[in-house]
Amino acid sequence: MQADTLAIDFGTSNSAAAVLEEGRVQRLALEPGADTLPTAVFFPADRGPMRIGAAAAEALIAGEEGRYMRALKSVLGAPLFHEARLVGGRRRTLAQVVTAFLAEVKARAEQTTGRPFRRALSGRPVRFHADPARDARAEEDLRACYLAAGFEEVAFLYEPEAAALASHALGRDGAPGLIVDIGGGTSDFSLFRAEAGQVGILASHGIRLGGTDFDRSVSLAHAMPCLGHGGRLRREMGPGLLPMPNDLFVDLATWAKIPFLYTRETRSAVAEMVKRAEEPRLLRRLAEVLEHELGHDLAFAVERGKIEANADKPGAAIRMGRIERGLYAEISQASLAEALARHRADLRAAAEETCGRAGVAPQEVETVILVGGSSLMRLVAEEARALCPAAELRSAEAFTAVVDGLALAIGRPG
Repeated sequence: MQADTLAIDFGTSNSAAAVLEEGRVQRLALEPGADTLPTAVFFPADRGPMRIGAAAAEALIAGEEGRYMRALKSVLGAPLFHEARLVGGRRRTLAQVVTAFLAEVKARAEQTTGRPFRRALSGRPVRFHADPARDARAEEDLRACYLAAGFEEVAFLYEPEAAALASHALGRDGAPGLIVDIGGGTSDFSLFRAEAGQVGILASHGIRLGGTDFDRSVSLAHAMPCLGHGGRLRREMGPGLLPMPNDLFVDLATWAKIPFLYTRETRSAVAEMVKRAEEPRLLRRLAEVLEHELGHDLAFAVERGKIEANADKPGAAIRMGRIERGLYAEISQASLAEALARHRADLRAAAEETCGRAGVAPQEVETVILVGGSSLMRLVAEEARALCPAAELRSAEAFTAVVDGLALAIGRPG
């Protein structure tokens, strides 16, 4: 590939860009002093210019009026991706939002390096979706966004395979190694063998499970009960109680769906639920979240609480003071583990499937390399140790191993 190729890791939670300079990876600071950029956008209500990355989060935290969006990658391949909605004072599709984000990444990379980029080498999960047709549509959607953003050509490389290129030196030459890449939206695995400086990929596999799924499970178990989740409603006619509908709470706990809850219909439905609720004070908190568009504030609070509990920090909590003064939900390492327990089997099964496809027994794997921000969760290392007991666990550059590998791939022949 030529010098006009830009390596881009477009992630669910964070993105990064890099180039290959004289055989060495050069990460590009898309924001001052940072190798990564939050994959987030903010559209001011006054139709002002779109903000991305940390600036988008700062606008949200400052309480500016507008629309904040995150986890856009998780909607690739879905009909929702092409539905026009009112965002920032005009109707836009999520495809247009992703295109605008990628165009800004391209512009910043060109400004930083002083040269144009005609081609993009992009990472992609092994599976966007389990359904092959929807998975193919997701890649088509992403390709179309790159082309609309100004790139003339786009090529894709599986993200765990890129991470293997960047991380293979962490293992013994000739020994099988396993990349475990847990990102914001997917979990991807590659079984590789490195010999004489060359990386051979034996098998790759992936599932649609990532940090945003962890956040949803944590939110439903800890935060949403404070807003009425799990409660009961009085019947509209006659005596008796009904279980609280679950869908609204699930959507509010899902990063990509939060922006679409702030509708008149949803607010009206919750107002009716408040009247019928066995504990109306809890539902009033939910109404407050919708009225003042605090869904992302809540999601960030859940994410912070998850990180605190994962680190076994004393006094870990999900602090929801923006919703109600002094409101918080306790979260411990034990309660976090309980909330995430159902994801363990899926992670282990996917890693085991990767080994099976490569014809390598898990006991033969000598090195497991953890990649991706969500690989920092304790359950990931615990499941990796249980599956590959003889392996040494190593952590690569969790947030940049993929983009480093993509940049290295630019220099490969062919």
